[in-house]
Amino acid sequence: MKALILAGTMALAASFAGAQQFDYGFAGLMGKQNRSDLPDLTLGSGKPVAEGPISLKSGGYYKMKIVADGSAELALSGGDFFRAIWINEIVINNIEIRPLGVHSLEFDAAGEAEISFIAIMPGTFELAIPGTSGDSQKAVFTIQ
Repeated sequence: MKALILAGTMALAASFAGAQQFDYGFAGLMGKQNRSDLPDLTLGSGKPVAEGPISLKSGGYYKMKIVADGSAELALSGGDFFRAIWINEIVINNIEIRPLGVHSLEFDAAGEAEISFIAIMPGTFELAIPGTSGDSQKAVFTIQ
């Protein structure tokens, strides 16, 4: 019986030794070749947040930078937008954050955050500076 167990264990070990190594890097949909870079969003006193409306495709993989110039303490808020996407990561100062949910990002000083995400739910959504109403103080995203 011990010989049978030993033979089975050796056969299992041999099969693992010959197994291919898996690369859990971002392949498939989330490979860099499938990612589209979006225009940067800007946070600055009196500056427009976005150059214009941004169109996304449901199921598309995107990367977007939010750049604050430090001229004022500003945030971008948009719970509806963040619920319409799946966030892969937010990178701040080379620190990768993989959140379960986001409502807003606030910059107290100059800095940059990079968000990579997959657009999920079709519709029109906004990321806006809280307490503002001007069209230039928000980014409008349409997911088709």
